[in-house]
Amino acid sequence: MDENLRAQIDTYLPHIDGLIKRGLAVRRALEADPSNNSALASYRIWQQEIGTTINQLSGGSKAHWLARAFSEAFLVRATSGQVVGAVAPAEIITRLVGVLEQAATSLAQMSEGLATTATPQAPPPPRRFEFVQNADLRPILEQAYPDGRRSLEQGNFGLALVAYCGILETIVTDALEHRSLTTLPADEKALGKVTDWPFETRLAVAESAGLISGGWARLPDIARKYRDFTDVADILKAQVSERDARRTMQVLHVVMRDLDPGR
Repeated sequence: MDENLRAQIDTYLPHIDGLIKRGLAVRRALEADPSNNSALASYRIWQQEIGTTINQLSGGSKAHWLARAFSEAFLVRATSGQVVGAVAPAEIITRLVGVLEQAATSLAQMSEGLATTATPQAPPPPRRFEFVQNADLRPILEQAYPDGRRSLEQGNFGLALVAYCGILETIVTDALEHRSLTTLPADEKALGKVTDWPFETRLAVAESAGLISGGWARLPDIARKYRDFTDVADILKAQVSERDARRTMQVLHVVMRDLDPGR
């Protein structure tokens, strides 16, 4: 194992996580008041820091996929593909957070690859879920995660998306129950206990309680409705794209870091 590369990955992952959290905080401030001078100043500083980080990760190459993704985040295009104007800061933040999440996912996969190559005869290490309070769920989640990854690698994007959404819903529900956040305000009591809440409601309540960041908002629409898939035939008919599956995986990784900051 290249210990130097491992050390770099271990340094960059928390740095990227911090940039994501700062960006989401600035976005909330700008959504509340687009003319907030303090938030705009923070936005410019944050944007510069991302540029520096992306430059380091891409080795200074503008052709690197991260560098291209960073540049494209500032463009708005018409249907014809022509650039037609500027993008609001809040939208740019959303896009740059997406770039950072892709960078974090790539680094996490590199880290897993290093661990695998260190012992070629051993199977890939399981994704650990020690932060899940219900110990009975941990072995189930540790099996579901590689199942999702295997489906993604084999091009079964619908199965991958459902696996990742199931993991996401499980770990968020576990966190809500551990914090005893199992009932909604009086005007929403009709939804019942936490296990009766819609998928998005659980995520929104977890964000409101400070358990997770707003990164879950990047979930594609089809992922938010994953419960509508009652069997494999429904998943196949939905024609889930690779982009949808990978974005769902990225959101899962962000929420896992939120729930287990030390990972």
